[in-house]
Amino acid sequence: MADYFTHFSCLLDVGTPDNAARALDLYKALAAENAAEDPPSEGFRLSIEPEHGGTQLWIRDDTTGDPAHVIRFVQRCASAFGLTGRWGFQYANTCSPPRLDGFGGGAHVLDLASGETIAWTYTGGWLAQIIGGGDPDA
Repeated sequence: MADYFTHFSCLLDVGTPDNAARALDLYKALAAENAAEDPPSEGFRLSIEPEHGGTQLWIRDDTTGDPAHVIRFVQRCASAFGLTGRWGFQYANTCSPPRLDGFGGGAHVLDLASGETIAWTYTGGWLAQIIGGGDPDA
């Protein structure tokens, strides 16, 4: 049987060390909401690492994670702390042992002020589109 994984590692700058500490409470609340889902989605790990200056949150998978869960968390932080600008991250899908459908990935970019998606891509859909004769620029 194959095991599928989604990997990512990114930073979110929340402006101040106080905001970073408050973000941990937002993380705990979102994790509790996730635990109530049936079935719960894969979460992610979060920490404040001194080498990142105390204002940046290190968001990463713990064996596997859920990019949608990360996006919800970042949107909540952006709203709570009045963040602006663009933020994005990329993720990789892998499989063990190798399977034809086991690899891919994507990227997502948010406008922090509005919480809206600016752009996203998923390589599995893109590849199928291009192989099927679709426009690579579409």
